[in-house]
Amino acid sequence: MNPRTPPWPDIDDAISGSLGRPFATREITPVAGGCISTAVVISSEDQRFFVKLNSASRLQMLEAEADGLAEIAGTHTVRVPSVVCAGTAGSYAFLVLEYLHLCRPGFRAAESLGSNLARMHSEVQAYFGWRRDNTIGATPQPNERCSSWPDFFRRFRLQHQLILTRRTHRRIRGLQSKGERLCENLDDYFTGYTCYPSLLHGDLWSGNFSALADDEPVVFDPAVYFGDRETDIAMTELFGGFDAGFYQAYSAMLPLDAGYEVRRDLYKLYHVLNHFNLFGGGYAAQAENLMDRLLAELG
Repeated sequence: MNPRTPPWPDIDDAISGSLGRPFATREITPVAGGCISTAVVISSEDQRFFVKLNSASRLQMLEAEADGLAEIAGTHTVRVPSVVCAGTAGSYAFLVLEYLHLCRPGFRAAESLGSNLARMHSEVQAYFGWRRDNTIGATPQPNERCSSWPDFFRRFRLQHQLILTRRTHRRIRGLQSKGERLCENLDDYFTGYTCYPSLLHGDLWSGNFSALADDEPVVFDPAVYFGDRETDIAMTELFGGFDAGFYQAYSAMLPLDAGYEVRRDLYKLYHVLNHFNLFGGGYAAQAENLMDRLLAELG
């Protein structure tokens, strides 16, 4: 997708309408790193914005991201880029966000994120799920309301990913059979454990965490829903990159339950299955290894 080809005047009009003052793009700077959407920074004489571009058919994906950022921002806990506007321009969908000059996070930023995330996880509601579906990466993520966390995680996380796996990777029979057994016995991993529908970032790996120059932590690219807070912590451990201070600050405010070390593999499994569905390759073996460890816990 060429970021110079969208009808920028239409996007400028949307920005102007949101700001209540004129904005005209003078400079377009591509941003590296995105594998789902094309990202650019647009500049006028005195203002800059971060813009995500995709095909017009992906508008709902970008709108859900905007709603997720707004949901997090409304808690006044973890800093996120503010949403300017979203819409379509010709064959393009766009999401315009506040431009933040981001820096590599250090220990202080990681520590602040831990305590801020604990405060965000204290934002709860009456049901698991969310008011709309969204995506995890490019994969649809259903968020239908559910009163039971094990039921929600079984139906809308593990079984959803296993269905996608069956459609695209029919020969992975071991993965399917182990996944089905895991889903059948899922309640066993929650014996004696009560969780609440906490507001989650939903895709909290180190690539979605940065900081401002004053060490204020910033998160972005969320896959928001309300679920067990342990899922966010498990995701931080999947690919690494979070300092010890992050976990110490989080646990000082919201200690983790003793059964987390087992459930951590359960929550990692969702993301590994999603990576397998998106990218294939060695993620199948990684998913099976997680399943083997989890099934061994059943005896």
